[in-house]
Amino acid sequence: MRKIVYTIAFVLIAATGVNAQDFKIPEPSTKQTIIQDFGLGTITLTYSRPNVKGRKIFGEVEPYQLIWRTGANAATTIQLTNDVTIEGNNVPAGTYALFSIPGKDEWTIILNKTANQWGAYSYNDKDDLLRFKIKPVVTAQLTETLTMQFAEMNVNAGVLHIMWEHTDLPIHFTTDVDKQVMENIDNAMKGEKKPYYRAAIYYYNHDKDMSKAFEWIDTYDKANPGTFNIKYWKARIQLKMGDKKSATLTAQQGYDVAKKENNAEYMRLNNDVITEANK
Repeated sequence: MRKIVYTIAFVLIAATGVNAQDFKIPEPSTKQTIIQDFGLGTITLTYSRPNVKGRKIFGEVEPYQLIWRTGANAATTIQLTNDVTIEGNNVPAGTYALFSIPGKDEWTIILNKTANQWGAYSYNDKDDLLRFKIKPVVTAQLTETLTMQFAEMNVNAGVLHIMWEHTDLPIHFTTDVDKQVMENIDNAMKGEKKPYYRAAIYYYNHDKDMSKAFEWIDTYDKANPGTFNIKYWKARIQLKMGDKKSATLTAQQGYDVAKKENNAEYMRLNNDVITEANK
């Protein structure tokens, strides 16, 4: 009988332990991670999102001139897979805590090298990688939940907006994609698998050396004869070089192949080159 009682007690204790481990309640400030492609890499932001809930936030809940985790719970983090420029400052790839110091007319934004920390309780300015000032923008519309989002994005530049209550903090990011791509092309051309096709297209789209672009696309065309998309880009490059006769001939070949393979898109694209060449 005693053995049975002990067994039942053990089962109850074990069950209680499991339930304690499984016990969850929602965080008042929900967590969000956003990933933004930028240049040849990505920017990843992870932060918790407090709500206004009828309170006066900046200057009261979050006092002016005091360090803020730029969110709730754990410090907000920003991960960069490539070097970028933030508000004119060079920032190497890495993961950083994103702190800020609110001000009525000016904010200080901080990137701290100790990424994993709770709140700002252990913040040490000796670990700061970067500090810079930005002007807050007053918004007429209330942002109830702290919101971070990227806008006005292209391959070279973009803006991170940090919005809460009636405040919008626009932070500008830039990167030199062309320099990186040109270095990648130069390095790749030294290898066994040379990216003739994609390199030629990049040169065309970014007004680089067209004679080199033609050399690459011509080499790729000879290795892959009778391919409508290669013919199209070869014709495009020939047209850009001013050789309308050759561009027309190449585009016609591309059109014929596309027609044979029932590809309406490249029939149209090659025909566009023919039309432009005959203007």
